[in-house]
Amino acid sequence: MNLTEQTGKIRVFIIDDHAIVREGVKQILADTGDLELAGDSANSLDAIRMARQKGFDVLLLDISMPDKSGIEILKQMRKEAPDIPVLILSMHREDQYAIRTLKAGAAGYLNKQSAPNDLVGAIREVVAGRKYINKEVAQALANQVSGDHPSAPHEILSDREYQTLTMIASGKCVSDIGKELNLSVKTVSMYRARLLQKMKLKNNAELMHYAMKNRLV
Repeated sequence: MNLTEQTGKIRVFIIDDHAIVREGVKQILADTGDLELAGDSANSLDAIRMARQKGFDVLLLDISMPDKSGIEILKQMRKEAPDIPVLILSMHREDQYAIRTLKAGAAGYLNKQSAPNDLVGAIREVVAGRKYINKEVAQALANQVSGDHPSAPHEILSDREYQTLTMIASGKCVSDIGKELNLSVKTVSMYRARLLQKMKLKNNAELMHYAMKNRLV
């Protein structure tokens, strides 16, 4: 019998580099009878270590992390502990990252502005072995399947290229992006060059115009 079966509670681990977000989620867990905090960290390595020890039942993961992108952490979790569902929390709208994360193996995607009861419901849903898909994600999936909306140029980008796109569009320079992602300026510049080529854009001005037009920022 595992710890969850003994206590009857779902053990939740939180990865988010913003302490105020972690504290808010902790309060929601404390107010919910069948959920409990297994741990929290701003470092992805802590979650991987805990996952190997079967130390929690579900991971709440911020998609924007300073050490690795959330999608990179997600992919590593799928390799290390494929039986533990990962619920993505993000400040980004569902139509920006949801489908990308679901394809990478996420069990669900939730905007940080969602109500507490939505978070609780999402946790219960993914622990039960189901995907958590709200109406916004369902609509995005329906559009993609139906073909009503042709694939946009940004959808062919790799995860790092897409992350670089959104950060440049938010007004960050290459050096700032490198510091935030722990990458060299040369590497970030390479991602920028690749995404401009793939999207047939000439410069940052065109990139920012595209991002605003497509509501990526």
